[in-house]
Amino acid sequence: MKQHILVTGANGQLGRSLKELENTFPAFTFHFFSREDFPIDSAEKGEAIFSSIQPAFCINCAAYTAVDKAETEREIAEAINATAPGLLAELCRKHGARLIHISTDYVFSGNGQSPYLETDPVDPVNIYGAGKLKGEQLALQHDPATIIIRTSWVYAPFGHNFVKTMLRLMQERPQISVVADQTGTPTYAPDLAAAILQIVTQLRDNPEHPGGVYHFSNAGTTTWHGFATAIRDTWGHTTEVLPIPSEKFPTPAKRPGYSVLSKEKICADFGIKLKPWEDSLKTCIERIREQQ
Repeated sequence: MKQHILVTGANGQLGRSLKELENTFPAFTFHFFSREDFPIDSAEKGEAIFSSIQPAFCINCAAYTAVDKAETEREIAEAINATAPGLLAELCRKHGARLIHISTDYVFSGNGQSPYLETDPVDPVNIYGAGKLKGEQLALQHDPATIIIRTSWVYAPFGHNFVKTMLRLMQERPQISVVADQTGTPTYAPDLAAAILQIVTQLRDNPEHPGGVYHFSNAGTTTWHGFATAIRDTWGHTTEVLPIPSEKFPTPAKRPGYSVLSKEKICADFGIKLKPWEDSLKTCIERIREQQ
């Protein structure tokens, strides 16, 4: 019997990356739902979909990701990032499904100096991070078997992301300025998607595996300025990329200064192999070139 996987947020970067891997996991039947098909903050709609599909797994890729807009659109951000994961966890527990919920490095203050462990104190500095943290807490509260995966700086060959924005700006301008005092790790969405499906496969074979929080990104660290410079060099643009401090680029939402995640736990528990972020960036840029 094939097991069913329900994927929310199907049109986002991670949802689309999972869709691309669908055919390489024939042991599962995938069901992809966009925000329109399945507004995850609707308990009624959720109950109807879970009853119909009876999924073994629910991968929640749906999120409100507009970090700056969240400062003013608090209710919408809270409904999607906080309330909804709790509802999904409740549905998973009721229907015997396993929830894999995607969270963020922004649950941390950014005052650390070494990669954050899953057990390190959380202290978000913006509304987006606070909402995502509450979503983690509600999901685990409603279903302790939930797997939370915190990730950072996600990008893909499609959708709206830092890589595509930088490439557009580099085409338009001889010089750009990029923040150089925020340190983290880029995450290539297809790499995260592959890791999630590796975890799902192992949970299928070992359903007693406990829930909990995990961290995933690519390997290595950089700054936004370092990331932008690598994007320029990988593409072959000649744009000058100037480093600037965060105060020279004010945003409505404060960003953590340091948000590197330790991936030791996810690698140890699930045998995940991490790719260097520079290698995955090259892969992404090759795909963007092919699309042109």
